[in-house]
Amino acid sequence: MAELIDLTIGRLLEQTAKRHPDREAVVYPDRNLRYTYTQFNRLCRRTAKGLMKLGIKKGDHVAVWASNVPEWLTAQFAAAQIGAVLVTVNTNFQSAELDYLLKHSDASALILMDSYRGTSYADILNGLIPELKESEPGQLQSDRFPFLKTILFIGDKSPPGMYHWDDIATLSKTVSDTELDHRMNSLMSVDVINMQYTSGTTGFPKGVMLSHFNIINNAANIAECMKLSSTDRMCIPVPFFHCFGCVLGVLACVSAGAAMIPVQEFDPAAVLTAVEQEKCTALHGVPTMFIAELHHKHFPSYDLSHLRTGIMAGSACPIEVMKAVIERMGMKEITIAYGQTEASPVITQTRADDSLQRRVETVGRALPHIEVKIVQPGTSREVARGVQGELCTRGYHVMKGYYKDPEATASAIDADGWLHTGDLAVMDEQGYCRITGRLKDMLIRGGENIYPREIEELLYQHPKVLDVQVVGVPDAKFGEEAAAWVKLKEGQTASPEELQAYCKGKIARHKIPRYIVFTNEYPMTASGKIQKFKLREKAIQQFHLSSF
Repeated sequence: MAELIDLTIGRLLEQTAKRHPDREAVVYPDRNLRYTYTQFNRLCRRTAKGLMKLGIKKGDHVAVWASNVPEWLTAQFAAAQIGAVLVTVNTNFQSAELDYLLKHSDASALILMDSYRGTSYADILNGLIPELKESEPGQLQSDRFPFLKTILFIGDKSPPGMYHWDDIATLSKTVSDTELDHRMNSLMSVDVINMQYTSGTTGFPKGVMLSHFNIINNAANIAECMKLSSTDRMCIPVPFFHCFGCVLGVLACVSAGAAMIPVQEFDPAAVLTAVEQEKCTALHGVPTMFIAELHHKHFPSYDLSHLRTGIMAGSACPIEVMKAVIERMGMKEITIAYGQTEASPVITQTRADDSLQRRVETVGRALPHIEVKIVQPGTSREVARGVQGELCTRGYHVMKGYYKDPEATASAIDADGWLHTGDLAVMDEQGYCRITGRLKDMLIRGGENIYPREIEELLYQHPKVLDVQVVGVPDAKFGEEAAAWVKLKEGQTASPEELQAYCKGKIARHKIPRYIVFTNEYPMTASGKIQKFKLREKAIQQFHLSSF
């Protein structure tokens, strides 16, 4: 087992650039943009010096509100080099959500792109901060956001009150390399460097505080599970603002010296094109992304012959989808990773040489230096192997805590340092885990526990079904009933009765969904997580159910 790495992110990039100076680090094929590790490290240092000139100090919070643009990558490493805490902002956020995050995070600077999917970020910001238009760049005085002083704009022409991203290059010239090195030498690996806001599928997001040590070691172990090396080229279509993008993607690549080929905004054709053009050997994605790629009308025409590995994670990975990715995309060594933001984020992962059965039936075993146990929900009592309980984990990867929320931190991490995930799981004798549901997703019908995952896996096997999500809805007689939201494959039609009949004889009667709704899309977070609470709300409205 390799030793844990005691480095800061800035030093990690520096070491990789020394080991692999001429290897490609970042490639955006659609922009014809290519940086070697030497060039990328130099660019990040220049940006870091520019941020120092703007007055950003060690421990200051710098928020980034953008899709997977090159500037995001540079900001991730430049902020780390000067000890600023990178605060990631969900690209789907609207006015109220941004308001909450900027207030809660105490961000002193915000880096934003022009717009995303028809939403003008600049318009939203000006609506929240009317003083901005009259401010000099870097000298914002806002009653609403007292910490916020500096706005950096990524786009054609910066609006009033904002610096343009390109100004950083000019500003950097007055800060010496010696000053930057002095700042880097003052940093410690245990410093908080990244604040990820949880997706908010069940309420207000919480700021998860992660250190250099947390995420560097997690990334290195993730890369090792994939057998990632400096010869690999990884396509990254998952968002940078999520741990999947910036840790499993970006930092895993940097730890191994692999090339990053980001896709700015997910589109199945753009992903398949990037994989083909850049001869990518690795590809990440949540299940819905892989489903979209596999079912793209021109899928058979793409050359994916170089693909070998990657990670499918972010939500439950349907067995049938996993098999298709291995067989039709050639990803023979694809791994499944499981975790949560509070765990930096990966807790368990399958290995590249695990059997197909392991990779389709489990989420792997604990990463090195990580402990995992299954406990009786609501307690710390470990259950026997093969018995369902709540998955708990302990180790270097557990977050420093929730920002400004000691109560929630104490609720998530017990006195012995175990993080309680809220996920239901079963562990076998070899330590491999199966995730069987969420404690909060579990529904109780007439005293019987029902786990949506079991029903979903069955319906995935129906030849007409593309995707399915099961939620619990209120019922006057039984307390709760199961409702299934089903996406059908293109050109297929089906009735609720047909799918209910398919379930008969395969699962217990009380588990067969009473309600089946056909849909073309699910409400989702920008990171690809399906918001089941919204499906529940829609079902309650559609079937006129009383919520109690």
